[in-house]
Amino acid sequence: MGQPVRSSLPRLQPVPGSGQERKKAPAERSALREYGEALIIALGLALVIRTFFIQAYKIPSGSMEPTLLIGDHILVNKLIYGLRMPDSILGLHPPGIPYGHYLFRLESVHHGDVVVFVFPPDPTKDFIKRVIGLAGDTIEVRGGVVYLNGAQVPDPHAHYEVPLAEHVTPSPRDNFGPVKVPDGKLFMMGDNRDRSYDSRWWGFVDDNEVEGRALIIYWSWDGEASGLFNVRWNRFGRLVE
Repeated sequence: MGQPVRSSLPRLQPVPGSGQERKKAPAERSALREYGEALIIALGLALVIRTFFIQAYKIPSGSMEPTLLIGDHILVNKLIYGLRMPDSILGLHPPGIPYGHYLFRLESVHHGDVVVFVFPPDPTKDFIKRVIGLAGDTIEVRGGVVYLNGAQVPDPHAHYEVPLAEHVTPSPRDNFGPVKVPDGKLFMMGDNRDRSYDSRWWGFVDDNEVEGRALIIYWSWDGEASGLFNVRWNRFGRLVE
């Protein structure tokens, strides 16, 4: 009692060539086709989102410390300033597309924005810096201190590893300008003023080369810390300001 009842009849097997197996084949092909189409659509959506809406980046250097640390992973809002066409489509350049240009603008770049942009000396690289000067601004660095249009910049994010009293070298790190930012250009600096390779060395950024504004830290890993798990839990969900 209580045992499951099993049929004593043998399972029917399709007879080769009977037609029963031929009826299953289209259904199997249809399922494979549906899976394939779903995969293609998912990949296409991921590519569109990454290209035009939001993209993940990893911070590889200390030029933006302490705002961004080496090993921080951030999300960048790529639609904040408008719809920008990518620099290529899967590495290709079909004709008739305004690569690397905005089709329309939604918002202007502001002083203090932390943005990702195409690195002018090497367009294959992306850099992240803070916007210090807009078109028409006059930028000067004196003794490591930034001046905007003749007035010292309120600079709460600036970080100096070398005391300001020692910023007396003729290097652009310590003394630069004054220079006027041309139309359609931006002047960028890293928050770590002593370790940032920025506009003081290589010049201005075209505003069309700005790919988006840093939004939030979603993951952070300290590769130099000892231990098995080097996750910086306290940085998760921190807004980039």
